[in-house]
Amino acid sequence: MSLRRERILRVAARLADEGGLDAVSMRRLGEALRVEAMSLYRHVTGKEDVLDGLADLVVSQFEVPTPEPDWKAAMRRSAISAHEVLLRHPWASGLIESRRSAGPARLRYLEAVIAVLAAAGFTMPMAVRAIMVLDSYVYGFVLQELAWPFEAETAREDAAAFARALPAGAYPNLLALAEMAASTSRESLIEFEFGLDLLLDGLDRHRAVPGA
Repeated sequence: MSLRRERILRVAARLADEGGLDAVSMRRLGEALRVEAMSLYRHVTGKEDVLDGLADLVVSQFEVPTPEPDWKAAMRRSAISAHEVLLRHPWASGLIESRRSAGPARLRYLEAVIAVLAAAGFTMPMAVRAIMVLDSYVYGFVLQELAWPFEAETAREDAAAFARALPAGAYPNLLALAEMAASTSRESLIEFEFGLDLLLDGLDRHRAVPGA
């Protein structure tokens, strides 16, 4: 199989999925592709170029929204898609937001988002605010999920253990919350779409505000 930029980035993504971004180096890429590391420089300029490419590769998997009468439905599908993709690539949230240059997939995605918001009646300043709010929610929610110290399989047991460890009578509200969590599925408590709908409804109320 010939060495191409696309193939290099796919292998880099696999290394990152397995060991995080620290596992991505030109040497490791060369070993995984069974080529000399110097051969990679015909297709990428170095690790920073690989990281830019990785960020764009992940964004290329987001559903790109298109203008339609129900703008919230379009943005909702896109945000849910981004959330699912970012959970599959735990290293990607921080990487995408930290890159100074945007690749073609990121540019195409942002252009489409602005087009949807503009068609829905958002002014440009309000569209910028909407993008910031939605991106903050999507990326932030993923980071919080990934950092959560409790596994889904043991969430109820962990909540029950937390409740038992609380000093008697000291934290009644925390105790009530922990007892509720011990009898409820983790998925019903940590619900991405609940917050997303709140944000979209709030943005809908502000999109036609004069001077916004």
